[in-house]
Amino acid sequence: MRATKIRRGLGLLLFLNILQLLLYIGLLALLGQGLLYLIAGAKRDTNLFYQLFQVVNKPWIRIAGLISPKQIAERHHPFVAFCIVGAIYMAVTVAKIEHCVSVGMVGCK
Repeated sequence: MRATKIRRGLGLLLFLNILQLLLYIGLLALLGQGLLYLIAGAKRDTNLFYQLFQVVNKPWIRIAGLISPKQIAERHHPFVAFCIVGAIYMAVTVAKIEHCVSVGMVGCK
């Protein structure tokens, strides 16, 4: 019985770790795109790394566009995406901490 609980707990921990990693990658990519937006200026559209960040961030920005009200300009959607992904990342981190405490830190190193 206890072994089944541990296996189930490790499965949830794996899911939370993968979700946290995907959100972390999204946060860093959105932050990188924002920094290049400031640094590269008007020539950012020809910057290879900026274009790469645009491709990586397209799903996050599209979701932000669907969630945000129509009054928010499209140019602000990357910032909205950063805020949403950041909030979800914090929620997943809290869920992971709560899970680790509930299972007695088994597998949470």
